[in-house]
Amino acid sequence: MFMALVFALNQILSHGFGLFLFAALVPMMREDIAITHWHLALVGALTQIAYLAGALLLGAIGPKVGTSRLSVITGITTTSLLMSLSIIEDPVLIIILLSIMAASASISWGTIVEIISRHANPNQCATFLTTASSGTAWGYAINGGLILFIVPLLGWQASWLIAALFGALVMGLTCYLLLKLKKAEVEVELEPHSDAKANVKRKTNQEALSFKALLSTVVNHPVAFFACAVCLFVGFATMPFANWLNTYLDSLHLPAELGGYTWTTAGISGMFAGFLIGKLADTKGHPNALMLIFSGFFLCCLAFLYDAAFFAPVAGFGYGLMYFPMWGVIAGWVSQSFSATATMQINGICMVSFGFGGTAGNVLAGYIFDITQSLDLVYMIIAADAFLLVMLGLYIIQHQKRAAVASLQTELG
Repeated sequence: MFMALVFALNQILSHGFGLFLFAALVPMMREDIAITHWHLALVGALTQIAYLAGALLLGAIGPKVGTSRLSVITGITTTSLLMSLSIIEDPVLIIILLSIMAASASISWGTIVEIISRHANPNQCATFLTTASSGTAWGYAINGGLILFIVPLLGWQASWLIAALFGALVMGLTCYLLLKLKKAEVEVELEPHSDAKANVKRKTNQEALSFKALLSTVVNHPVAFFACAVCLFVGFATMPFANWLNTYLDSLHLPAELGGYTWTTAGISGMFAGFLIGKLADTKGHPNALMLIFSGFFLCCLAFLYDAAFFAPVAGFGYGLMYFPMWGVIAGWVSQSFSATATMQINGICMVSFGFGGTAGNVLAGYIFDITQSLDLVYMIIAADAFLLVMLGLYIIQHQKRAAVASLQTELG
């Protein structure tokens, strides 16, 4: 479990701080730095592009550079840039640094998927991956603590410094872990007859898929195809849900504190959902775990539509239940059918699918809001998308059962 916890810390660093700390601190930073709405719009657009570019780049450079080396490089890069943001006051430079950290965060998660897929026991792979992915939820909570306790006493600059010091600590633990894993691999290789040795060879001696082969795999292999489809629909629902929630609550003339309670609930549910949903995936199957989180999100969306004022925190709970562990469940599911390297590459396409879905959802939400000056229809569409995820989950379960029966009949026949 040490490996999962260390990589959860990496997620706090790369996603919690690298992606989301700026959004938490920007109201305070604007008091000292001339950050305009245009700058914020550029941050949103460029960081999204950079994140997708990082996901695509990982498939090309990951097998050549090595995921262990990339994990350290991205961690050091993010830590250095967090330190720089404590002193830089030029909005353009800030946008550039945030874009680099977004690409770094994307690559970092891909390396985590590959390393855990390669080294974790197959019976614990999803648990490790979802625990690691839930680190983003812990980052949400820590960001809130920085705003409440550090900024009033020491200023927003201290928050970036604390994040950088945290990054230095995480990099120390990560290097220790990677050296330990490398040593374990060498010891297994030296054993003349070992099942573990055969398992290590199966996981590591795999060539990376070419881009053409990767696309063919995503289109033709059911697990890869469904994984990307899930990410597309999840992105379409969760990105506009998150980006427009506070605006929606404000349009309903609800207190601003309600948004805070909702996101606190989302963070808390995500913290604990990671381990629990991963455990469920390892014991009851990944499609069943997906079905549970999709159903939870759908029911919470329905409650939110019925009474937004009362059920907003419930919607936050459903968001945290689905969004944070979903990444680990999907990666663990893919790793059952592919090598660690191919899992990393397919996960990169899943991230791109998520980004396209999220971009489409945000554009549609903006168009609807511009035309109607209301977000009611947007959240109805999000609920409808959640229902489609439930239907997709049911189809995946049935498809897997049919595939298992066909495989059994082939063996018996």
